Amino acid sequence: MNSASGEGEKSSTMTTGHSCRLFSLAEIESATRNFDDELVIGQGGFGKVYEGRISSEEAGHVVAIKRLDSMSDQGEIEFRAEINLLSTLRHCHLVSLIGYCDENKEMILVYEFMPNGTLYHHLHKAHTPLSWVTRLKIAIGAARGLDYLHTGVGTQHGVIHRDVKTSNILLDDNWAAMISDFGLSKIGPTNQLVSYVDASVKGTFGYLDPEYFYTRKLTRKTDVYAFGVVLFELLSGRLPVDERNGEDQCSLVRWAQKCVKERKLDQMVDSNIKGTIFPKCLKLFAQIADRCVHSVPKERPTMTMVLASLQAVLEVQEKSNQSGNSSGVTGFSWNIHNYFVSGTKPNSGTYTQTFD
Repeated sequence: MNSASGEGEKSSTMTTGHSCRLFSLAEIESATRNFDDELVIGQGGFGKVYEGRISSEEAGHVVAIKRLDSMSDQGEIEFRAEINLLSTLRHCHLVSLIGYCDENKEMILVYEFMPNGTLYHHLHKAHTPLSWVTRLKIAIGAARGLDYLHTGVGTQHGVIHRDVKTSNILLDDNWAAMISDFGLSKIGPTNQLVSYVDASVKGTFGYLDPEYFYTRKLTRKTDVYAFGVVLFELLSGRLPVDERNGEDQCSLVRWAQKCVKERKLDQMVDSNIKGTIFPKCLKLFAQIADRCVHSVPKERPTMTMVLASLQAVLEVQEKSNQSGNSSGVTGFSWNIHNYFVSGTKPNSGTYTQTFD
């Protein structure tokens, strides 16, 4: 299994101002053999996703075609939002929208095809033996995508995804993470202090920030909370909510927070990766995830800090793998390290401005 490629190979591939192709319904029907169920590769509240082939410069270009179900809760507003957003944003860790079809009451989105499907599938359905380093690289890729959205790089505004979860993290042929499904995303100023009051809370149970649920106030820290749940999923292999684990362990977040508080980190590790995580890396990774799901949004890190911290964890893990030992957190700001360990906010350095 190939792991995701590194930052150096990926950092220069972001652009803006991408134009989407308008497909005719006849083209979509041809690509999907008239919506043949044998080509269905995914299904959710929005409808079905088909693997299809469209005519292009490359003969038989493979794509993912999402057909909105007429009975779905996600309607025209979400459809338009996704087209508008992905026509503006382009990043190596955001799934690319190739085009759409809006004909005869059909609402269809055509995406770049991701050969390895969703992270959710590999963690919870296929039980793919993803290595610890591969999981770290997936987390880093997803963090890069979210950081790009939040900071508004290359755009005038930032974006809150609002539905971060493992089923919305797709994996390409190199197992690099791609953030997908922007139908619920909210565009606004990049100021971290800005919040929006939602008449109706959007998101997915198990990833939903309790503060957002109770106050209806949406900020970038709402995404940070959900990403913390994803980190705990990657570490433990557990579902965000699983009643099979009994009442006291049904919630992944509550169980993981208890493990961190009681310093029982080994209990959190997926059996598939036990014994492969350098102890310092396990401690810091768990602290990062724990900080992301802090009950007070202002105490959560920004995605910029989460990204820097995860990159440091990977650096230490890879050095440990090479030498069998690692003496410290090389190349990692101790201000950031102390923040995750003790909760002390950094008072100097590159990341001071990232806290609100």
